[in-house]
Parts: sequence; C-alpha cells; structure tokens
Amino acid sequence: MGTNDLWLLLSKALLISLAVTLLLGPLTIPLLRRLKFGQSIRNDGPVTHLSKGGTPTMGGIMFLAGTTVAGLWLAHRFPEGLLVLGVTLGFGLIGFLDDYIKVALKRSLGLRAREKLFGQVILSVLLALLAVSTFGRGTDLVIPFSGFFVPGGLTVELGTWGYLLFAVLVVVGTANAVNLTDGLDGLAAGVTVPVAAALVLISLLMDKLGIAIIMAALMGGCLGFLVYNHHPARIFMGDTGSLALGGALGAAAVLTRSELFLLVIGGVYVLEALSVIIQVISFQLFGRRVFRMSPLHHHFELGGWSEQRVVYTFWGFTLVLALLGLAGLYQLG
Repeated sequence: MGTNDLWLLLSKALLISLAVTLLLGPLTIPLLRRLKFGQSIRNDGPVTHLSKGGTPTMGGIMFLAGTTVAGLWLAHRFPEGLLVLGVTLGFGLIGFLDDYIKVALKRSLGLRAREKLFGQVILSVLLALLAVSTFGRGTDLVIPFSGFFVPGGLTVELGTWGYLLFAVLVVVGTANAVNLTDGLDGLAAGVTVPVAAALVLISLLMDKLGIAIIMAALMGGCLGFLVYNHHPARIFMGDTGSLALGGALGAAAVLTRSELFLLVIGGVYVLEALSVIIQVISFQLFGRRVFRMSPLHHHFELGGWSEQRVVYTFWGFTLVLALLGLAGLYQLG
C-alpha cells in the first residue's frame, strides 16, 4: 500500500468515527435525559462541580459506536485490529454495566470493585494469551530510549508467565487510570487524542495497520465527543467510555510491544493514578494528605486554576509526552 493510500485509509477511519459520533449526539443526549440517566456528583468534590449534577452520562456509547463502525468497515481484514476493537468493547461493556447499575438502578456504587476487576482481568488475560500464542508478540519488553545508547535498543525477557502478569497489569492499570482521569469536562477525551495518535505511528512502524486504523478511529470518536463534552459539558462519557478508552490503549500497547512507551506517552494517566495512590498511602500511614484533593486535576482546581486551564494544560502536557515517547523509539528494532 502506498503512503498516500495509507494516510487516506487512516483519515477515512478518523472521519467516519468522527461523523458517527457527531450524528449520535443530538439523538443520545435527549434520550439519556428522558431516561434520567444523569451523573451523580460527589459531595466531597470541588463545590464548582455540584452544578453538573444530572448531566447525562454513559456518553461513551457515542464514540464506541463511531469507533466500531469505522473499525468493522476498514479493519475487518486485520485480526489484530479486530482484537483491539473487541477488547475495547469488552471494557466498554463492563463500564456500561457499572454505569447502568448506578444511574438506572440507583445503586450508588455500581458494580462491586471485585466484579469490575474480575472482568477486566479476564479480558486482559485473553488478550495477552492471544498476543503471545497467535500474533507472535513474544514475551520481551522493549526499553524506551535505549536505542540512543545501544544500536537496536535493549529488551528484557520476562518469560511467558512473567509477561502475562505484566500485560494484565498494563491493560487493567491503563483502564483504571483513564477512569480516574475522567473528572473534568473534556479531560479524558482530549488527553486520549494525542496518546492514540502516537499509537497510530507506533502501529505503522510495527506494520500493524489494523491497530493503526482502530487508533485513528478512536481519535475521531474522541474528537467528535469533545464537541459535546467540552466545558460546559452536555454529556459525560461515564465508565462506559473511560474504561473502553483505557482498554483500547492498553491492548494496542501490548500488541505493538510498546507497553513501556505507554507509560511515557500516557504520562498524564500515570500521574493521575499515582496521585490517588500517594494520597491514600499518606493518609493511612501519616494521617496527612499530600494533595489538596486527588486525582491530580482536583489538586490544581483547588489551587485556584479554572477547570478549562487544568484541561488545556493537561492536553498540552500530553502532546509533549507523546512526542517524547515517540523520540524514545530512536534506532530501536
């Protein structure tokens, strides 16, 4: 496939997903309002968020639909792309069930933590097994930036069981880190766009066109969703969307051997998750909080930053991290 045809295909995936997501907005938002599928706002969160109560949630179904249409249309000949799409939808289903229990059945906690974790682990194990046994993923890890020092770069061999455990941690960790990031209007969707773009390029370098198509479609879906989710948000993605995004990124990283690169490219997700872990450990051990509030975006809000300033800063920081992560590919392979 020529370069022009390749970029045309990826552009088509992005635009189809974008168009489907945009078209679903005027249908989905009123429907969710009629069904009273509104977001509940934490009483212990920033007081500026209380006005968001009742905003329709579960909006992740919009960009999942866009990604699915584009993926099935353009990536149906690429098994690895379909696998990433399947994992994305599987994680989205877990999130959908969680959202549905919370907003429709009025159970504030949704699925129990162990139920969500069990479903995520099962999907991640299946992904890792297929990656190693069917798609020739191998069980080594590529070390970012090592190509600057050693021609061809460095790898670390984990063995089958070690790699399976690591892959599960990557996918489950990414899904829940994106879930934590989804706390401000447009934050998770906007951060995901440059992360997915970086994975498009990595997929192309690894000759994984199907995965590149799915990542391009995910970008289009997120861009379309931002039209309705930017401040002030008319709809939230819910766990339906955030778990699906994390599952998609984690699956793409596993199949392209870029798990450690994802730690750099998706550094905002990592920092959001770490802020929660640090806050909990500090409070449990010392009775003191390190941050004004966790996840990290709330720390900046309570420090006087406007919601838009936090979101735009995190978007910009992610773009820098995505470029940094891609630089880590230098002379690898």
